[in-house]
Amino acid sequence: MESLEAKDEILNNKNKQADERLAEAEAVKKSQFEMLERISGFTVEQAKDYLMKNLEDELTHEKAVKLMEFEQQTREDAEASAREIISMAIQRCAADHVAEATISVVPLPNDEMKGRIIGREGRNIRTIETMTGVDLIIDDTPEAITLSSFEPVRREVARIALEKLIADGRIHPARIEEMIEKARREVDTTIKQEGERAVIEAGVNGIHPELVKLLGRLRYRTSYGQNVLNHSLEVAYLSGVIASELGLDPTIARRAGLLHDIGKALDHEIEGSHVDIGVDVARKYKESETVIHAIQAHHGDVEAKTVIACIVQAADAISAARPGARRENLENYIKRLEKLEEVASSFDGVERCYAIQAGREIRVMVKPEVISDDKMILLARDICKKIESDLEYPGQIKVNIIRESRAIEYAK
Repeated sequence: MESLEAKDEILNNKNKQADERLAEAEAVKKSQFEMLERISGFTVEQAKDYLMKNLEDELTHEKAVKLMEFEQQTREDAEASAREIISMAIQRCAADHVAEATISVVPLPNDEMKGRIIGREGRNIRTIETMTGVDLIIDDTPEAITLSSFEPVRREVARIALEKLIADGRIHPARIEEMIEKARREVDTTIKQEGERAVIEAGVNGIHPELVKLLGRLRYRTSYGQNVLNHSLEVAYLSGVIASELGLDPTIARRAGLLHDIGKALDHEIEGSHVDIGVDVARKYKESETVIHAIQAHHGDVEAKTVIACIVQAADAISAARPGARRENLENYIKRLEKLEEVASSFDGVERCYAIQAGREIRVMVKPEVISDDKMILLARDICKKIESDLEYPGQIKVNIIRESRAIEYAK
């Protein structure tokens, strides 16, 4: 009994000591908090807020870094996939590399025929020009007449009518009117056939007959020397291939690609850009909103909001930028080559440079004592970046760095 009381007393003493030590610890903790508050100038609540804010800022920074890493990786993967898809589409598109002239030349059997075409007091040539709306240029060019007009269909009518008149030999106003009517009917038939051929080749159906006729008119329309109907077919093929690779409906992509330049069939007759005209025409003949938006966005007039619109933009750029697709005048061509050489020459260590392959490759000779083998790689990259930022050019430009070291000795 006494031992239990003794143990109870010992336990009570220990509890008392524990309470005293706890109170002492609380007092020390309170004094430390007071000291920390005095040193930092923060209350406990303010200190908590401060720590929480620092933690939040740190987490926000880490989150931003991770997002940037993920975005960069995603962008690199997307670019690699895009290059692969586009290069495969280009390889699968076989196209003629021929630019067409925007004037028509009619050969003559002899120079005497020029006088007969002009007619007494110019009545024959006036009849032809009035009925076709085409200017006949009869100059010193031997055995040839040039037809000039901004409207390609009229020019084609005049060309066919003139060839028929020359072959017939009877050239007078009544006969001229008859031949021009025949030529118009022939061109209308050709337009319809070309439109139907384009629709079949593109693999689309259900296009309104008036749109088919407008497609046929593009056979006689050129843009920078590139035939617009052939260009539209190329864009349709490329759009279909790219859409298939992305797992989208290739039919709607081909349809949008085929009709993207439909406004060019009417831009000589209706005010406005070919984009606005194309949108109005497509809407008039009940094309889908996907096709209408692709027409509207293919030159960046509005932001592309569908994948199909982005595909048509890419296919249009590929078709227009391929070598030989479009013509540029000699002055602009020379300026572009000079600018390309100027950009490459602006770097230290470059001795000479030459633009070759019609400006699609630049060969840069460097000084071997200034540019080492390792620096060649960096120099090529720097030149590419400067070309991309300073110049506008179709397709791509290959930068070829050449470093040559020679050791010369003479045997005596």
